[in-house]
Amino acid sequence: MTAPVDVNDATFGETVLESERPVLVDFWAPWCGPCRLVSPVVEELGRQLGDALFVAKLNIDDNIDTASRYSIFSIPTLVLFKGGQEVERVVGFRRKEELVARVQPHLA
Repeated sequence: MTAPVDVNDATFGETVLESERPVLVDFWAPWCGPCRLVSPVVEELGRQLGDALFVAKLNIDDNIDTASRYSIFSIPTLVLFKGGQEVERVVGFRRKEELVARVQPHLA
């Protein structure tokens, strides 16, 4: 997998909700210290899980509509979408092993 893809209010539906693969969305903001910590973990997770998972990032400051629609009140928030539906949510920094354990069951 390459680097996570940036999504926005206009592309979220097509890129995330209509994806045939599960999509892990990293909701973040540039001013958020914990977001900077979780970003490399999310990138590594995408590389490790390869073709089974698509990884995207959404800047909540620039995309208020999508952040509001999914009730993103704290960041970083990682949301896993499968078949256009939210199936898992993790708020705050987590180690890669915990993220893998939370995401892996949804990749089958």
